Amino acid sequence: MSPPVVEQQFAVAEAQHGLGGILNNLSGAVYVNHPAAINRADYKPAQLQMAAQLGLAIPRTLVTNDVEQVRKFAAEHGPIIYKSFRGVPPGPDGRVAAIWTRRIDPEELDESVAVTAHLFQQEVPKTADARVTVIGRRVFAQRITSPGGALDWRSGDWEKLVHEPVETPGPIRAALCAYLDAFGLVFGCFDFALSAADEQPETWTFIECNPNGQWAWLPDAGAMAHAFADVILEGWWS
Repeated sequence: MSPPVVEQQFAVAEAQHGLGGILNNLSGAVYVNHPAAINRADYKPAQLQMAAQLGLAIPRTLVTNDVEQVRKFAAEHGPIIYKSFRGVPPGPDGRVAAIWTRRIDPEELDESVAVTAHLFQQEVPKTADARVTVIGRRVFAQRITSPGGALDWRSGDWEKLVHEPVETPGPIRAALCAYLDAFGLVFGCFDFALSAADEQPETWTFIECNPNGQWAWLPDAGAMAHAFADVILEGWWS
């Protein structure tokens, strides 16, 4: 029999502050990344603000719970998309769901928008996506093309995605390293929308950065593992 919900919550909180408190404050440890840095960098509005400050192109963005503001935003900058800030929490059975990025018809929205904050953005016309993983000062980038040109490549069959190495423009590389420094991160998984086949900085639009992202599914995962090992053995990056 499962313990009452209040007892479960108490046990989880005690573990977070007990074990978590120890793991967050290890003397002389190399963190990739430190939990506090991950927390700071996990807010999408902060990510977008930092990217813009560093000269990266970002989509026009609205954070609101006012349906009329959404309609006004769509009239000025449509078509628009919706994406969640954090996603859906696990259900009682522990299974994790996801909300994919989706196009929005503002006329279908109603006053239920007022329940919480939402993230709306101008849709970026794109030919492909790019996943750029930065580990220390090493940059690994893959162009990702999905069959049918899905708005969110994560929503389809990952086995059918086409991965191709892509050269990250110098100004983009420099901005991403500065981004990690600003948040106190050692590595991050960056997502970009690519609006052309060439590799000019102006064709790259910053979407987000996962400061604790997955990378083992990428074709160059082996080289990434070596980069992580180098960072840990060196204690920092060179």
